This record gives sequence, C-alpha cells and structure tokens, in this order.
Amino acid sequence: MPDHLGYRKIFGVTGPSTNTIVQPDFDDLRPIGVTNHYSRIIIPNMPVNNNEDFLRLVKAIMGETLAAIDVLKSCEMQYLVMGMSATTFWDGRKGAEAYLKELSEHAGVGVSCGSFATAAALETLGAKRIAFFSPYFEVANEQVRRFYEDSGFTVVRDICLQRPSPVLIAHTTDEMCRKAIRELDGDDIDAIVQVGTNLSMIRLAAAAELFLGKPVIAINTATYWHALRTCGIQDRMAGYGSLLEFH
Repeated sequence: MPDHLGYRKIFGVTGPSTNTIVQPDFDDLRPIGVTNHYSRIIIPNMPVNNNEDFLRLVKAIMGETLAAIDVLKSCEMQYLVMGMSATTFWDGRKGAEAYLKELSEHAGVGVSCGSFATAAALETLGAKRIAFFSPYFEVANEQVRRFYEDSGFTVVRDICLQRPSPVLIAHTTDEMCRKAIRELDGDDIDAIVQVGTNLSMIRLAAAAELFLGKPVIAINTATYWHALRTCGIQDRMAGYGSLLEFH
C-alpha cells in the first residue's frame, strides 16, 4: 500500500539549520500526493563579513550534509531534494557532478540540487546568455559563474549581495532583489537567475518575468520543478513563473 499522503512521491529535503525560506517555499510548490520531509544540516549562524568567512560556512555545510541525509533514510524517502545552493556549484561542473554522485550514493535515491536544476531550467527555456545574483560573497559567485560556464552558458554579469550571516539572508527585502534584477537586466542577456535557497524569490521572480519579458529563475522554484519532473510528476502551477506553468 502507498503512503497515505505521499502516495505519488515521498521527498526528503535537506537544508542548513539557519535556513527559514526553503522549507515553506517547497511546501508552497508541493502538489497533492507529494510530501516533503525536512532534515536540517546543523551549522552555526556565524558572521559572514568576507570571502574567508564564507569559505568556513561552506566547509561547515559540507561537513554536516551526510548526517542530515542519514536522518531522512529512516522515513524511506523516495527522492532527495537539496534545499541548499552554494555547495552544489563548487569546483566547476565536474566537481559538482562528483558531489552530486556522492550525495546520491549515500542517500540511496536520486537527487535534485540547485546547480543542475537551474542549468536544466535554462536549457528548457532556451536561455544561453545569462546574469545571476546571490546573497553570497565574491568567492562563491566565482564558483557559480564557473559552473554555468562549464555547462555551456555565457555569464554576462553577476551581483553578490554579501549578506552578513546565514540567517540574515532570509531578511533580504524585495526591494534589494528588485534592485539587483534591474541592474542585471539588459538586451544582452536571455535570462536572470537567483541563487541562494534562503532568499525568498519564488513569487517575485514570477512577477519580474511579466515586466522583463524574459525568464527570471528562482533557485527554489527550479529545484522543486526539477525534482517533480525527474520523478515523472507533470503538474503545472500558476503564479510561480513560466517554468512551473508551462514546462
């Protein structure tokens, strides 16, 4: 007999313990018959004032991710959705592929993560020349840029918001995001991508598409879309952008 509520798919979800955005975002995107089961990657809410601080944060996340996945194994998850962003872009496309393989083998199920999900979204939407922004520092944006360029995209420009702690990423305002979108937009790009799963953009990105006339991809939307489609779940959803509404 199937699970009473997760009769279509049981998703395990991991995200940093400091993240207060990705869990409600994923729940808002959840169709009937799919359930999300969250396990937190335990990290401190450390100050992030420069590149070195951000590297320490990334190391902390990487060190605790497998333990969070172990917690999810006990609910017999059928697929793993990574509610974290920076670590999935690290060391270029080959490095990211190796990291994804490690996570999948440890979990014993397939995995969707932000780097490959946003790349798949860009391919689906026919975008080649892109701009992106993040809550990170330059050292992380360099990794994001490298991944996209390894994946065949041209990164025209990027912005890092340099948020001062993991928790304060979730305090990023719509106005900060709107300003970044306006600065990134131009006739020389096909799409804008937002990375950083603790930054709330699933609705703002959809609204921005209407006015810019081009894809604006929020990483949480793309990651959950990728998980659904990979698992054969084709439900469309209005209000969260062209990706979920038409693809």
